[in-house]
Amino acid sequence: MTHTPPVCNYEGSDYQQSFWDQGGREYEDRAEAIALKRMLPKSGKLMLELGAGAGRNTPRYAGFERVVLLDYSTTQLAQAQQKLGRSEKYIYVAADIYRLPFQDRLFDAATMIRALHHMADAPKALGQVKNVLQPGAIFILEFANKLNLKSILRYLFRRQTWSPFTLEPVEFAKLNFDFHPRAIRNWLQQLGFSIERTLTVSHFRLGLLKRFIPAKLLAGLDSILQPTGAIFQFTPSIFVKSKNKNESRQSEIPLNVIALFKCPDCGGGKLQDKQNHLRCLACSSRWALRDGIYDFRAKE
Repeated sequence: MTHTPPVCNYEGSDYQQSFWDQGGREYEDRAEAIALKRMLPKSGKLMLELGAGAGRNTPRYAGFERVVLLDYSTTQLAQAQQKLGRSEKYIYVAADIYRLPFQDRLFDAATMIRALHHMADAPKALGQVKNVLQPGAIFILEFANKLNLKSILRYLFRRQTWSPFTLEPVEFAKLNFDFHPRAIRNWLQQLGFSIERTLTVSHFRLGLLKRFIPAKLLAGLDSILQPTGAIFQFTPSIFVKSKNKNESRQSEIPLNVIALFKCPDCGGGKLQDKQNHLRCLACSSRWALRDGIYDFRAKE
């Protein structure tokens, strides 16, 4: 098996409830919804949601015929499944982003919201995303910005040792990274993406403001300022809309769910449905299917 970087595992976490539902983040959720709406295509056939978690953003992709929710944690996906239900529209996949189990040139859109900051090797992860996107596909990426105003002030007043102006990522906690906007643009462009739009988000991420000003009003003000991301980026969160410039032939999207997958071990493109697992016809690896969740993290 090819060595891959470590992953951040939310298995067994109550992240959705503790961080979003009860964590005082209504403003951030509203602001991100506005940014997504500005960037999302009106409709599409097959969306890949990377780092889907418990499905917080998934209903916002209603214009797509099918949505693949990918996360490393099966418990997060189970929470998403409980919220969204089992249907042909939603496909739940547990997998390592560094070993995506999908056919090449498959998806006509992808999002990665609040997930890149857990990537120890961000360029490698982005390269995997590139491989599974159709020519002309839209990729919406959110990342944690090391060049935010708070970090700049802390650095200037010697309250932190690392510089927000350098291009390398900073790991401020284990498997939690902030990135420089120019580094993100460089990586995307080197992979063959063209940058379509940049929005700055969460301009008012201050506890005092959130305590006294309604979330809806803060999000409205954030909406006015988001387009300034085309000029400068000093907010803690940045959204980038890019397009895959790959001009190779577009693959047809199969109707059969199993045909979406490939073996992450050998890359074999033919998996056989065995009711409670998928079997690779090339290397005989077995990948579990439990309670409607395809598990490609480790073979059985």
